[in-house]
Amino acid sequence: MSDNGQRNIELPASIVVRDLAKTLEVSPIKIIKTLMDNGVMVTINQAIDFDSAAIVAAELGFEAVPEVIEEENIDTEGNIPLWRQMLSDEKAEALVNRPPVVTILGHVDHGKTTLLDAIRHTDVVSGEAGGITQHIGAYQVEHNGRKITFLDTPGHAAFTAMRARGAQGADIVVLVVAVNDGVMPQTKEAIAHTRAAQVPAIVALNKMDRPDANPEFVKNQLAEAGMVSDEWDGDTIMVPVSAKQKSGIEDLLEAILLVADSTEITANPDGKVFGSVVEAKIDKTKGVQATLLVQNGTLETGNIITAGAASGRIRAMSDFRGKRIRKAGPSTPVQIIGLKGVPAAGDLFQTCKTDREARQIVEDRIQAQADKLAASSQKASLEDLFIRYQAGEVKELRLIVKADVQGSLEPITNSLAELKEGDIKVNVLHASTGNISENDIMLASASDAFVVGFNVKADGAARRLADTESVSIRIYKIIYRLMEDIDKALKGMLEPEYQEEVIGEANVLAIFRVSKVGKIAGCRVGKGEIRRNAKVRILRDKEVIYEGELASLKHEKDDVREIRQGFECGMAFKNFNDIQEGDFVQCFTLELFGG
Repeated sequence: MSDNGQRNIELPASIVVRDLAKTLEVSPIKIIKTLMDNGVMVTINQAIDFDSAAIVAAELGFEAVPEVIEEENIDTEGNIPLWRQMLSDEKAEALVNRPPVVTILGHVDHGKTTLLDAIRHTDVVSGEAGGITQHIGAYQVEHNGRKITFLDTPGHAAFTAMRARGAQGADIVVLVVAVNDGVMPQTKEAIAHTRAAQVPAIVALNKMDRPDANPEFVKNQLAEAGMVSDEWDGDTIMVPVSAKQKSGIEDLLEAILLVADSTEITANPDGKVFGSVVEAKIDKTKGVQATLLVQNGTLETGNIITAGAASGRIRAMSDFRGKRIRKAGPSTPVQIIGLKGVPAAGDLFQTCKTDREARQIVEDRIQAQADKLAASSQKASLEDLFIRYQAGEVKELRLIVKADVQGSLEPITNSLAELKEGDIKVNVLHASTGNISENDIMLASASDAFVVGFNVKADGAARRLADTESVSIRIYKIIYRLMEDIDKALKGMLEPEYQEEVIGEANVLAIFRVSKVGKIAGCRVGKGEIRRNAKVRILRDKEVIYEGELASLKHEKDDVREIRQGFECGMAFKNFNDIQEGDFVQCFTLELFGG
């Protein structure tokens, strides 16, 4: 209670009108009317700043005070990349500031690539403007005598792929929004990916040269999405730019350095050498070429490194201009040759003392990956959520929600936000309309979340990625069943329901005997596809004689993950050797079914 008799109430820097009404326990209409009386026109789903909310609160007998966020209570479990964990092993006194690493996200056609090109050609200090001789997926520019590293991989799918592998490279995200188009579905997805990564964001309000530019409208849209401009007392810097006319670029670089100065971006140049793989490919003349981002220590030509499941000695190293260099410190992107094997984007690399040590690390990683695949069926599911909570493994239920139409999506997300059981709460990381896509699965995998759909489907590519990444998908046709299941999951009462889906059929054409393996069935896929990690059953004279899993799936001599209609393959079955010519193989999945 304040001195004037009003009740104190904590309010955030930005709050949606609907939420303010709930907080003050009054009708949203009353909130809107009070704001209108004060000259502010809003809708029920619109966000307002703290000052506006404080005026409303005062007229209703409350005294608003800024909400205090206790940093130690923020759950970062599962979102700390491996290299940041490794950096914590360095002595604090040895850490020095390093250049910030920036990635650019945003909706398609909003100007991400054009902006990257405009930034690339501002590096006049080095005298190399327009002189980039090669593209290696990352580059550096100088501004006011300070370096900034850009990951030239626009698109949140690439950004999240790196984070999903535990090697998130970006310190700062620049979100590009076209001021003539506004916040679009991919913009919202990019915001969700940025939040999940817990990386500070700057908004580049692009296409300011357009006659139909409406930056204030876009700022309002962004505020509704939870990104409030610093001009409105929020914490998001928004910079007007025109990538096409190369205007506002200096202001954007200045904003990046400003955010970098307020964020702890450090490394130990003399410490253990490690970093992330940005991209890798095979060159016909040079062998494996990999672009690496050094994140700690100093990488040198001749170093022995491991990168994912690849290893080797660095034979040559060049900077982003193609110039040969011998050393590279923190935040420096380099291209190297010398690896045996092609690592994946996002893999962690580190130096080793000997070839033997490097080979052992790679063997351990390959075995760990095999163990992970073998245990994928035991991946966290809604059914074991409560058990994981009791074991202290989770503090919230993270969801990606997809629905057929906006009219379904809003009541679902609003209802989910109200669900809670003890200390477990529901956190909807991303919600949008449309079928479940690979991008939804990637975000779920990177954030340890579950995917829930209403009246939608998951396409084949998303299903396959969900199998690989062990992401749980549940699809519903009735809203109350969806809410009921989530509520049961929070209480630890949810029982799994499965629905079988036949995804492929094959005929056994021949039998081959292989020593130490047993019988191999030579088959032709007649329908759909056969997947290595799906279930199979064998029918003989229309009777099921076996149901289980594949021990191996080969195309010619190569192990494969799937074989599609019209192709021949070799199959071996776990704990079953009585396969015969003429047998019929069905491949199927058991889908979690919500009703």
